[in-house]
Amino acid sequence: MKQTLKILGLITALAAAPAALADTLLIERAQEKPAEAIPTRGQSMAQVEARFGAPSERMDPRGGQKRQWPTINRWVYPNFTVYFERQRVIDVVARQASPDEVGPKPPIR
Repeated sequence: MKQTLKILGLITALAAAPAALADTLLIERAQEKPAEAIPTRGQSMAQVEARFGAPSERMDPRGGQKRQWPTINRWVYPNFTVYFERQRVIDVVARQASPDEVGPKPPIR
């Protein structure tokens, strides 16, 4: 009985070991940052550029083929990518800080 408990304890300890070596999740880092460090939903392109400067890259717009499909513009900054519908921010996505961090895939070009 004691040997069974020892083996069961060892199996439990080994099962918990991979959790200690887990990668850092991007969502954990994003939740730690204050919300004011990124653009907020509803800001205009001019407001974003005035506050954060010119983006490192302005990606080609997507969508707009039909009236119900608005044009989406994407601006890439070192720490995040901003998505605009027409002239307003609709979403901001944080970028990976290191190769060990698990996060979004690079944007489709």
